[in-house]
Amino acid sequence: MESTELLSIGEFARRSRLSPRALRLYDGQGILVPAEVDDDTGYRRYRESQLTTARLVMLLRRLDMPLSRVAEVLTVSGSQAADLVGRYWDEVERRAASQRELARYVQAQFSGDQRVPGFAEPRLRHVAEQTFITEKRHATIGEFAAVTDDSANRLMTVARRHAVSAGNVVFLYHGEISEDSDGPVEFCLPVDPAAALRAGLTTRAEPAHDEWYLRLTRAQAEYPQILTAYDAVFRRAAERGDRWTGPPREVYLGYFPDAAPDEEICDVALPIS
Repeated sequence: MESTELLSIGEFARRSRLSPRALRLYDGQGILVPAEVDDDTGYRRYRESQLTTARLVMLLRRLDMPLSRVAEVLTVSGSQAADLVGRYWDEVERRAASQRELARYVQAQFSGDQRVPGFAEPRLRHVAEQTFITEKRHATIGEFAAVTDDSANRLMTVARRHAVSAGNVVFLYHGEISEDSDGPVEFCLPVDPAAALRAGLTTRAEPAHDEWYLRLTRAQAEYPQILTAYDAVFRRAAERGDRWTGPPREVYLGYFPDAAPDEEICDVALPIS
């Protein structure tokens, strides 16, 4: 049977290997609250059973988990807590993979090397005529993720409602997206033209064309390292004397948020003639 004796903060700190400063911080955050606080002296005591929680907190913090996420994990138990830890670590791995590609990109900027390790060479392909439903939006890079979710989800909802979808979303960049520039970008979803006509949807035709493209993993497709891919397809077109005939674009192969860091998720492409 577990002892009901309360531990002094000194004893609890020694056995949990957490400093008094850390214990004060976790108390303030509601993560590890003392079992008893003396009204006169403010002296804190802990139950022995709280040592398990203290050690879990220490382990979670070694994963660099923010205190707000630690508190979230501790509010649930068992498989739910395990799922939250797994979700957090997936985010960490995606961020690390993105930062690895970003470091390569930055190194290339300093070294003047136009070809970044890990990126393939652009390839040429022919794309048949497509029919799109579209939505054109303005957004800076800081606003882009929210605008993308909003527009892409709206297009996919329309396509599902009328059963007209014929592919994954395509982003056409009619202007630069950056910290200071807001595009515009045209979000496009390929649809079956006959089905779209029957559903009364407004569509536009994208002419058949040849294009240089470069396939990217999710980590490579993060901003700003994706700019390396755009540099590569524009450079290849210039080397070959090709004239670009349409806006540069990203052709997605699946749902970007669900992709693993090393999963191929989109093509950066440049239509040419």
